[in-house]
Amino acid sequence: MWFEILPGLSIMGLCLFIPGVATTYIHRFSNGGKEKRIARIRYQWELMERDRRVSGVNRYYVSKGLENID
Repeated sequence: MWFEILPGLSIMGLCLFIPGVATTYIHRFSNGGKEKRIARIRYQWELMERDRRVSGVNRYYVSKGLENID
């Protein structure tokens, strides 16, 4: 019957879900607790460059609050 496909479908869905979740956690671990930012358009790239300049350590993922900016 149609329900015989459910175990195989659930295993296939799990195998497709694991790499996406693992990538998120790997990016968080390697980027100091934040997910990797992707610049798909020019505006996003400019925001990343601004964050890199403002951080003071030349890394966009190291954030500084407005109260700490000189």
